[in-house]
Amino acid sequence: MPFELTILGSSSALPTSERYPTAQVLNVLGRFFLIDCGEGTQIQLRRQKISFSKIKHIFISHLHGDHYFGLIGLISTLNLLGIKSDIHIYSPSELKNLIQAQLDFIKGGMNVNLIFHPLNFKQPQKIYSDKRVEVFSFPVKHSISTCGFLFKETQKQPNIKKEVIEEYNIPIAQIKNIKAGDDFITEEGIIIPNNKLTTPPTQPRSYAFCTDTAYHEPIIEIIKEVDLLYHEATFLEEMRDFAKKTLHSTAKDAANIARLAKVKKLIIGHFSARYNDATLFEKEARTVFENTVAAKEGKTYKIKE
Repeated sequence: MPFELTILGSSSALPTSERYPTAQVLNVLGRFFLIDCGEGTQIQLRRQKISFSKIKHIFISHLHGDHYFGLIGLISTLNLLGIKSDIHIYSPSELKNLIQAQLDFIKGGMNVNLIFHPLNFKQPQKIYSDKRVEVFSFPVKHSISTCGFLFKETQKQPNIKKEVIEEYNIPIAQIKNIKAGDDFITEEGIIIPNNKLTTPPTQPRSYAFCTDTAYHEPIIEIIKEVDLLYHEATFLEEMRDFAKKTLHSTAKDAANIARLAKVKKLIIGHFSARYNDATLFEKEARTVFENTVAAKEGKTYKIKE
């Protein structure tokens, strides 16, 4: 089952001819989560052949325009397509008022039902869950209130061994209980321990999104050991002073967070438009954390089971 991230935009405040502002789609077991929605997001969705109708949850990290200016256009398109469903938007509470005037002028009225969920900028919080995935927000360090997001598969149940079902003549009605941890008692009264009936499940997969943010060690415990981390790297080390002043990160900052959090893989992005070559960020980050790649528009990063 898929757990994969598609980069739609990897630029910072200014788009370039090669890079769009921040936006990405995470597919978790067929659930499509849109993370930030900079200008051009719907164009990139078209290019990557991602169905608009599959997007039911949109996460807006903060209210700098390069992270949400594409939202009203996307909503308008969803409406024109005749999509009649709930769209959940997890964002700063002010967003609803910011776009309400534009929503009021959408031709023909609204088909989609927008449901806004205000983010908590003081502490981590679970903001979404179902049987297969949980989503958490957590505060990061930027010039305005900003949240990162953590997406985690829920803990899977053990797998029952097919051969033991026949060996012990286990009724189908008891398989659910065995997967939940029960032992099995045969007709002769013999207790078969659960660990002889099942194999451990695969580890739940996880993804963390951290932008915009200065170097901020309090997030380390939250994102610890995630399979995939996206962390902003707006500047190279040569502009460390400016990064500190604007509360952004350098490539080395992102790599140090990844190293300390012991993540499996790091994607860096949110590159300043002053840089044409994203491989410079990759090279700099790899001096600290080897398994680093620079985000690229249209690229999909898969986490295997």
